[in-house]
Amino acid sequence: MSEQTIRLGEFGFAGDDYVVPFDVEALDVRGRAVQVGPMLDQILARHDYPEPVARLLAEVIVLTVLLGSSLKFDGKFIVQTRTDGPVDMLVADFTTPGSVRAYARFDQERLDEAVAQGEASPEALLGVGVLALTIDQGEHTQRYQGVVELNGSTLEDVARTYFRQSEQIPTEVRLGVARIVVPGDSGGERWRAGGLLLQFLPAAPERSRMADLPGGDGDEDDNSNGHPEDNAWQEALALVETVEPDELLDPSVGTERLLYRLFHEQGVRVYEGVGVKEECSCSRDKIKAILDGFTAEEIEESTEDGIIRVSCEFCSKEYTFDPEDFG
Repeated sequence: MSEQTIRLGEFGFAGDDYVVPFDVEALDVRGRAVQVGPMLDQILARHDYPEPVARLLAEVIVLTVLLGSSLKFDGKFIVQTRTDGPVDMLVADFTTPGSVRAYARFDQERLDEAVAQGEASPEALLGVGVLALTIDQGEHTQRYQGVVELNGSTLEDVARTYFRQSEQIPTEVRLGVARIVVPGDSGGERWRAGGLLLQFLPAAPERSRMADLPGGDGDEDDNSNGHPEDNAWQEALALVETVEPDELLDPSVGTERLLYRLFHEQGVRVYEGVGVKEECSCSRDKIKAILDGFTAEEIEESTEDGIIRVSCEFCSKEYTFDPEDFG
């Protein structure tokens, strides 16, 4: 009996911190879905971010995992915001096959002021700026980067714009973040998040053509170049729009059950999940290599009490060096 027992992580139940690819052949759509729990909580707890900042960074992490897990080569996918808001930088990177790290930079005084004035929405905290999505295949290759304007839009909207600009693939993105109470002896609150990425990929290319962005050079009279009116894509969008943010991260629902709820009438095929974990790529050798490039003056300016201290912004690990090692 025990050999036939279905365990978490096997036979279709991915559980937390696993990206689940899927496709719905009847609608010509493919996608990925994820619920992140321990991995996310570990990142956010380490820095003890204020709640509005933690929520924003959690959304960036989920978006990075959904996009980065699609890489078919060894490399890194980086999502980074640079804005003029109280939270002026968010960055997360995904290193294949499944390592994630992230951090946020914010102005505490401006953040407190925004919260006090009731202007703590994600759009207000980010402000105006850009979101950059970067694919890095290693030191001997050229980076590919797409840049999307941030101007009062949600991260979901920005992701849609990115695919419309760079990939011209009809894409829908849904994100959900919450802090939930964990029952049991451990108690306390834990961060959870979930996300769903859906793309329209029919066999006939003309069925997936998208409209140019404002200012594009497309033919405005060509109706086939408008937003995809294909019935299959519209049906897929209508189904995804029924998902509430809390459903995306509800541990009692789970990724596979959510996908079944959405697409059971059309038939959904779910593939083996890909695990993700919080893991920083910093090392003593990498930091020393950076310091090796410093001038004597820069080494002197970096020295305090006879020691050079360097802290990783991602994992907060501190490295110490003897300035004499750098000539």
